[in-house]
Amino acid sequence: MIPRREPTEATIDHRHPSGLQYEIRYGGQTAHLTEVGGALRDYLLDGRTLLDGYGPDEMCTGARGQSLIPWPNRIKAGSYEWEGRRLQLDLSEPDKGGAIHGLTRWRNWNAPVVEQTDESISFAYTLHACQGWPWVLDCRLDYQLGPDGLTVRSTAVNRSDSPCPYGTGAHPYLSTGTVSAGAIDTALVQVPGRTYLPVDERGIPTGHERVDGTKYDLRELQQLGGRHIDVAYTDLLRGGDGRARVRLLRPDRSGGVELWVDDTYPYLEIFTGDTLPQRDCRRTGLGVEPMTCAPDAFNSGEGLITLDPGQSHTGQWGIKPA
Repeated sequence: MIPRREPTEATIDHRHPSGLQYEIRYGGQTAHLTEVGGALRDYLLDGRTLLDGYGPDEMCTGARGQSLIPWPNRIKAGSYEWEGRRLQLDLSEPDKGGAIHGLTRWRNWNAPVVEQTDESISFAYTLHACQGWPWVLDCRLDYQLGPDGLTVRSTAVNRSDSPCPYGTGAHPYLSTGTVSAGAIDTALVQVPGRTYLPVDERGIPTGHERVDGTKYDLRELQQLGGRHIDVAYTDLLRGGDGRARVRLLRPDRSGGVELWVDDTYPYLEIFTGDTLPQRDCRRTGLGVEPMTCAPDAFNSGEGLITLDPGQSHTGQWGIKPA
């Protein structure tokens, strides 16, 4: 058992919009996590930011650093059918008439935390039945810093007596260390997807297209420029270790950041932030969202996981200074 370390008095301040604040360190790396959502608020190397995050006295916007359970991305009209029953979720994205990014990102995750060491921290949360979701999930998030950067492990167990649909994701925004409007335009980007999912005006996929010859082809490292992107990629190119990697580098290649996913994540949403309500946050970081299923998977079934009673699912992704 990893010993538990209680938060210091300085972190116990319920005035923070994101609740209790936690810090883990390894070498020159520092990550800050929050009680609300069990979220990754920021991640730094020797004081240089690797994420476009937010401060301890700010509310999270744009889902920055949040985990998305029990589905990532969108569900059309917030409605889906499961085992012959039509279920209706609350519409958490009213402008598009849909439900977005799951049910746990605004919940308070186990405070004090389940386990904490200098370089790791674990959060737990039980998602009980609610509007449109008649099941119970035990959820856990494990964050670990080490010589290869930050590793995030997400686990869910179905505690209900019937099978449930399931998907998970995360929503960090990568940064080259410069956080200002248009900061990502001059950055070099590499995305390993060979196929993208075009979407309608509500952000719901309408099919599959190869990236060849389109603005979405980022398989080779290149300048992002003015591309506006908010689509999911799949058919991911992977290394010998089974991981797919997204890279964001400074224009002179002097540094940057890499996000990797294991084989439990067949999809990556890339979001350049052009539609964020906060105009000063647009294109300040590159949203890279690991997803175990496609957008609207509760309706399409694409990549959707069925968790039987007592069954668990675990996936890992991580961030590494480049």
